[in-house]
Amino acid sequence: MPVTTLVTYSVQRVEIMDVDGNVDESLMPDISPERIRALYDIMVLTRQFDERMLKLQRQGRLGTFARVAGQEGAHVGAAFALHDEDWMVPAFREAGAFLLRGMKMEDFLQYWGGDERGNVFPEGVRMLPASIPVGTHMLHATGLGWAMKRKGEKSAVLTVFGEGATSEGDFGEAMNFAAVFKTPTIFFCQNNQWAISVPYHKQTEACTVAQKAVAYGMPGVQVDGNDVFAVYKTVSDALDLARNGGGPSLIEAHTYRVTDHTTADDARRYRDDVDVAEWRERDPIVRLGRYMKKNGHLDEAEEEAIRVDADRQVAEAVAAFEALEPPSPEEIFAHVFAEITPPLAEQRDALLARLSKEGR
Repeated sequence: MPVTTLVTYSVQRVEIMDVDGNVDESLMPDISPERIRALYDIMVLTRQFDERMLKLQRQGRLGTFARVAGQEGAHVGAAFALHDEDWMVPAFREAGAFLLRGMKMEDFLQYWGGDERGNVFPEGVRMLPASIPVGTHMLHATGLGWAMKRKGEKSAVLTVFGEGATSEGDFGEAMNFAAVFKTPTIFFCQNNQWAISVPYHKQTEACTVAQKAVAYGMPGVQVDGNDVFAVYKTVSDALDLARNGGGPSLIEAHTYRVTDHTTADDARRYRDDVDVAEWRERDPIVRLGRYMKKNGHLDEAEEEAIRVDADRQVAEAVAAFEALEPPSPEEIFAHVFAEITPPLAEQRDALLARLSKEGR
């Protein structure tokens, strides 16, 4: 019998804005100057917040956390495309998306300071907490999409993860179920080239993450993750498709982690500073600022005023966070399970006994 070709495929890459702020007008999304300014504001706030969090951590005033510098164009651009009725299911490197969806900075600081009371969202906000285990939250996103479809809701779910998570079994299970049942779930991969110290080329033999969509029977596309317009447009299109019954999509945002994996990591031990310097030249905030200046939406005075205002907001949030009463010792054990387990109760009682003995 002859050999026949069952399927062929190609992977598209979407780019709209170059590093100098020039855009392809034929691809530009329908986004007003006011919304572009709002997008720029939240990206700058995210960067300034990230920088201040690093200083707090280094001073021992905050716990270990994952920085987002250089990836604002990806996760902020994606979250900016969501409607209020859509769900977002994040990982742990999406600080800008948390702020955009309404989480207070002081609550965010409280959470990363080890106080679970900060893990709250405003009433009615459709967003799950940060997922520290790699990849498990994609299953939740598929489940949410399935539930909304069953209820007849015309809304969608965006879940964000790194390329390292695509090596987890949860990724395959979530993608397969979503495709088979056509759930309105958008799988958004921030491919920042490094899964801690594992480079992309050792993570998978696939030349793109986007092509993995082919195996599950859903659309897959790669986008320049430092081009916020390309991210916004690509995610908006995928969300529209999902809301209208078209099922899930996989979007690979090709970006770079210019900082360490977390504040407990030292990326200098495993990667070349030359690569980092090259990617810093593609900074998504600088790129958007150049576009706005070229089009009369921003000048140097406004640029500085936005940064100063962001610093003010961050300083006020830090002051509010540090003015909070610390949690009681009992509170440390209260949120691990719905009902405290015997081993945890034993640990709690031992701690309370010790503190009582010490007069604390």
